[in-house]
Amino acid sequence: MKVSPILAALRTAGHQAVLLHTGQHYDIGMSDVFFEDLALPEPDFHLGVGSASHAEQTARIMMAFEPVLRDVAPDWVLVVGDVNSALAAALVTSKLRSDLGCRLVHVEAGVRSGDWTMPEEVNRVLTDQVADLLLTPSRDAHINLAREGIDDGRVVFVGNVMTDSLLTHLDSARSRDVPAAMGLERGRYVVVSLHRPSNVDHADRLTTILRGFAAIAGRMPVAFPLHPRTRRNLEAFGLSDLLAPLRTTEPLGYLDMLSLVDGAAACLTDSGGLQGETTMLGVPCVTLRDETEWVETVSAGCNVLVGTDESAIVAAAMAPPVRRPVPAHPQSGPARHGGHGGQSLPESHWPLCNASVAGSCPCRSSGSSLSLACPSFCTSGSTISRAVTGTGPRSGSSKR
Repeated sequence: MKVSPILAALRTAGHQAVLLHTGQHYDIGMSDVFFEDLALPEPDFHLGVGSASHAEQTARIMMAFEPVLRDVAPDWVLVVGDVNSALAAALVTSKLRSDLGCRLVHVEAGVRSGDWTMPEEVNRVLTDQVADLLLTPSRDAHINLAREGIDDGRVVFVGNVMTDSLLTHLDSARSRDVPAAMGLERGRYVVVSLHRPSNVDHADRLTTILRGFAAIAGRMPVAFPLHPRTRRNLEAFGLSDLLAPLRTTEPLGYLDMLSLVDGAAACLTDSGGLQGETTMLGVPCVTLRDETEWVETVSAGCNVLVGTDESAIVAAAMAPPVRRPVPAHPQSGPARHGGHGGQSLPESHWPLCNASVAGSCPCRSSGSSLSLACPSFCTSGSTISRAVTGTGPRSGSSKR
């Protein structure tokens, strides 16, 4: 979701794209379908790292990404999000910066939950520390980066690129009418999404959450697309019977999930991406966590944090934040979620050139190339990386 508008904007600006899929997420329902829905091209490279512990997966990606980076030798490497692929690509790039002359851009920089037990928080902070250019989705992110001692000259606000994807694909998603296909009436059901290890890897906590869902289902239908990790743990813990009151489905692609969420009375989730999307759509969000990295969704009154207490989950679902009217083509959610982030990216490296006027930036006239290692393009953290090169030579060579 995040890469699609960036790639489109880069192509419009005349950049050539080379796509590398790390394979961090490899399930058809969590990877292939997103390429199809978002009209992303087939990857030029596929690392096929698969599932492993955080340490092993990060190491695998680093080892496989290094030879690709050396071969492509781009001017820029751009990473998106907070998954292991982002950190792995960032570390490799930072270590090869002097050898290859490449620099690192982080899209979605400065986002913080404050919860260091989350692997994503570690990935975010470390990636920002080694990035040459930090592109933020919200003004709040600038405060976080300043607190961590990052020079404001490296930070640029571009908005949330997920808004670009949502606006581009909303009409197509609505035309699918997934609620009707599931026998649901728009505005009269709840959609839930659950996948974070902190919620689904612990039998007691998962049981409590599912009992809350069941209580809600006694009052209105609950649609529950099951993440592979969640389904696997339900079976391992012997909790599958708790799904009986719910309308479960296999994982949904981007367009189908957008259609389902758009028609819901409320969304219960532990996904960061869905917190942003519901805010843009005006759908009340109830977040099954004690903290969030998307604090602006809470301050805007679109999202409420309830943790994993059964009674709190039920109460919030029955009296969620007020659904906000959204036009047929919403321009954005709160101002901090402004769109067109993807369109801002191709020329957002100008501040690094110390040119007094952006139009006079030497990068613009020299055919500077931009490399992407974009490891997150879906709400569940599916990952890819990309190398994007310009049309002109660098330093008199034909390197990419």
